[in-house]
Amino acid sequence: MAKVPCLADVCMVPIGTNSASVSDFVTLIERKIRESPLKSTLHSAGTTIEGPWDEVMSLIGEIHEYAHANGYVRIQSDIRIGTRTDKVQTAQDKIDVVLKKLNQ
Repeated sequence: MAKVPCLADVCMVPIGTNSASVSDFVTLIERKIRESPLKSTLHSAGTTIEGPWDEVMSLIGEIHEYAHANGYVRIQSDIRIGTRTDKVQTAQDKIDVVLKKLNQ
C-alpha cells in the first residue's frame, strides 16, 4: 500500500439520527481517532489526520467500522487528502505560514 505522507481532512456525518446535533457522534469518533498514534487536529468542521497514506486510510476505515459498531447505521464522509514530496509539512506548519503572512 502507499506510504506517501499525507494530510487527510475528514468530516463524518451520521445520517438518520433523531437530532440535528452531531456533537455526541463527533465526541465518539474523536476519542477513537485520539487512540491512534497518528497526529490529528480537531477543528470546527472535522479532523485533520496526518501520517503515511496507508495508515491514515486504515484509520478512516476503522472509525467507520467503530461508528457502525456503536449503532450508527449510515455514515457520510467527506475526505480531502493532500500529499507533498518536496518537503515534510504538518498541518500546523501550513497554518503557521498563513498566520505569519497575515502579520506582515
